[in-house]
Amino acid sequence: MTTSILHVDMDAFFASVELLRRPELVGKPVVVGGSGNRGVVAAASYEARSYGIYSAMPSRRAKRLCRDLIFISGDYEFYVQVSERIMNILRRFTPLVEPLSLDEAFLDIGGVLRVHGEPESIAYKIRDAIYEEEGLRCSVGVSVNKFLAKLSSENAKPKVGPRGPIYGEGIFLLGENEIEMFLDPLPVSAIWGVGPKTNKKLNALGIETVGELGRVSEGSLVSSLGKAAGRQLWRLARGIDDRNVVVEQEAKSIGHEETFPKDLTNREDVERELVRLVDSVSWRLRKSEKKCRTVSLKVRYSDFTTFSRSYTFPEPTSLSSTVLEEAKKLLGEVDLKPGVRLLGISVTNLDRSFGEQLKFSENPHSNRKNTQDAVDSIRDRFGVASIGPASILSSNGMRVKRKGEQQWGPDESSSD
Repeated sequence: MTTSILHVDMDAFFASVELLRRPELVGKPVVVGGSGNRGVVAAASYEARSYGIYSAMPSRRAKRLCRDLIFISGDYEFYVQVSERIMNILRRFTPLVEPLSLDEAFLDIGGVLRVHGEPESIAYKIRDAIYEEEGLRCSVGVSVNKFLAKLSSENAKPKVGPRGPIYGEGIFLLGENEIEMFLDPLPVSAIWGVGPKTNKKLNALGIETVGELGRVSEGSLVSSLGKAAGRQLWRLARGIDDRNVVVEQEAKSIGHEETFPKDLTNREDVERELVRLVDSVSWRLRKSEKKCRTVSLKVRYSDFTTFSRSYTFPEPTSLSSTVLEEAKKLLGEVDLKPGVRLLGISVTNLDRSFGEQLKFSENPHSNRKNTQDAVDSIRDRFGVASIGPASILSSNGMRVKRKGEQQWGPDESSSD
């Protein structure tokens, strides 16, 4: 085995991008996320982390930990643009790049060592290139497989100091001969797939570290955790991971969901938000040149009780009107009296290689498609907010739902 797998992870990505745009906030506790009572922290600067604030923390708790905390609602579309430039930098070193999210990716550099040098040298070149071209820092883990490379990048991350980040080399190389010594003292929660429930089960068996897990037989883990989980944890505890870096991964679903500042109890209000979500999801579906076979509705009450309903179309579709028609039927099955905290729509079973059967009779969907094509043409020319369903028109213009918008909860200034 050779150390030919890299995991590149941007440091506090969303927050760092915002600090580049707002240099006056450098050195201050800053978070990107929803500032309202139902918001969550998406990313925290290292100054904010020194107060114990971290990603996915409820915004209310973050405010209690730091009175001077500065909230930025975020600009997801801009983060996507920055991410695309970073991924292009990575592709200059190898074509084998597997993005995991906007701010991290795996690289297989096994075939480019003669061109770019040794793995550690490539890691330094990548860090320098991203910093020089984007002004952003990243951490790079180098090892023999994806699992170990990701653990290595976590070890390369800046440390949280009392007043901000403490930067190291930003690179950690884990060779084959060091794997056992590196893994043994780690808590079992460091292994992929070990969530709170699995962690509790392992602790009940007297297993708290990866080293202790590695000394348990595969059969014992299978009998305690099940065949799939038991075998997977047995392998990972020994640093075994045979997965390849996958360059292209097709999206399996397209969706949007929104948490409202106040619970919605009026069906008209809920349906208006449903129209916004369906309009956006269907638009993205058509932009991906796909059709869907299934639409799913998600409703969450204020007590966090969550319901999901789905419908599968007889034929794949990308028409907003068709998706909305079935989504409204699904919504009709849900009691709205408790108040809707969150509403979501997603389409799955995506199909790019669809075919349409020709019909001799007049197709009732042809007029819908012609209308939809005209709307898409207008949006392509004048922007997505130039035209849309009348119900999403407000005094501030077309309330088009954009990808990534409000995904961390509403801000304090939001209103229903």
